[in-house]
Amino acid sequence: MHDFRALRTDPTAFDQDLARRGLPPVSDELLKYDEERRSLLSELHTKQADRNNLSKQIGQLKRDKQDSAELEAQAIALRTELETIQTKADALDAKIFEILASLPNRLAEEVPEGADENENIVIHQWGEPKDLGFTPLQHFDLGEKLGMMDFTVASKLSGARFSILKGSLARLDRALSQFMLDLHTEEHGYVEHIVPLLVNEQTMYNTDKLPKFGDQSFCTKDDRWLIPTAEVPLTAMQADELISVEELPIRRTAVSACFRSEAGAAGKDTRGLIRQHQFYKVEMVSITTPEESEAEHERMTRCAETVLERLGLPYRRILLCSGDTGFGAAKTWDLEVWLPGQQAWREISSCSNTKAFQARRMNARFRPKAEEGKKVSPEFVHTLNGSGVAVGRALVAVMENYQNADGSIIVPEALRPYMGGIDKIG
Repeated sequence: MHDFRALRTDPTAFDQDLARRGLPPVSDELLKYDEERRSLLSELHTKQADRNNLSKQIGQLKRDKQDSAELEAQAIALRTELETIQTKADALDAKIFEILASLPNRLAEEVPEGADENENIVIHQWGEPKDLGFTPLQHFDLGEKLGMMDFTVASKLSGARFSILKGSLARLDRALSQFMLDLHTEEHGYVEHIVPLLVNEQTMYNTDKLPKFGDQSFCTKDDRWLIPTAEVPLTAMQADELISVEELPIRRTAVSACFRSEAGAAGKDTRGLIRQHQFYKVEMVSITTPEESEAEHERMTRCAETVLERLGLPYRRILLCSGDTGFGAAKTWDLEVWLPGQQAWREISSCSNTKAFQARRMNARFRPKAEEGKKVSPEFVHTLNGSGVAVGRALVAVMENYQNADGSIIVPEALRPYMGGIDKIG
């Protein structure tokens, strides 16, 4: 959600930020509604004062045993007027809220201009894609050749964009999750959580998934939503909390199933694990102060990069341009991993600083440290989230980068303690 005071102070800057995302200006419309609403509230307060005066006069007449019928009729008429004014003000409130809820976060100044992913900027690269010495297979061909990846039976059970992993590949998938969680909790200072996979509508709104992404998520008949990422519960735990600055930063992590309808993805990645309705992801969430959020963003992204470095997977860091930055993010770093089978770099992690955008929606605040004898007002925290990393895509990357010509797969050194000593699959 946006700071309406900032819009009132500099509506031109607000509209310019929307233009960076290719959106039309809205400040004139919002300020018109706001002015009408404030005028109505002023009228409401005046008439409430009139009503209070009438009540006092009626009370005095009754105490004096005089006729108060005329004033009582005026009071009834005034009450009707008050209800009408309040209804109009509420309608304007709803209009303002509807518009603000539909608007994306304001971009950080350093986000480059660009229309789409083709104008993102490569910041750095780690590792070089290896020449495997043979024509590499894509992960789904490798998995089916090993007899450990089944899309046919998954489709029979659930439809398209589902998969079944078996045997050592299933264990490798589990090993990746355990390895990532151990790294983030033991070395990076995150606290592990097990979170609900179903959340209510308010929780989805708090984390900017509603109303914008309702068509990309799954909703049950009793209006609970399957989480699209563990970011949702991990962040929304902070809703309506007021904490001291000494408690920050808060760092949380979880591995969870994630559910997405993939609306608008028709024809994209129709085979394999890259784009599924159900997948697993290790998520990182940080809650911090406005002064520290930029440094926390860099720290979080380095945590995700460390996962890929420990696995020996070539990757590159991308700064997303204005046209590709997500709805709730002020700034996003993407990590793309090299997939030999596709001969392409593919996203495996996205780390975003939402600044106070989510915090305003959920009223998540902290109390800054005050000088002795002085009081300070609470401020909104900054929230950050990042994949640490997507488990299925990490499995794809390991399979394709560590494949042999005979279709077997070498288990990376970092994962062998989780594989019971198995060093090769197939």
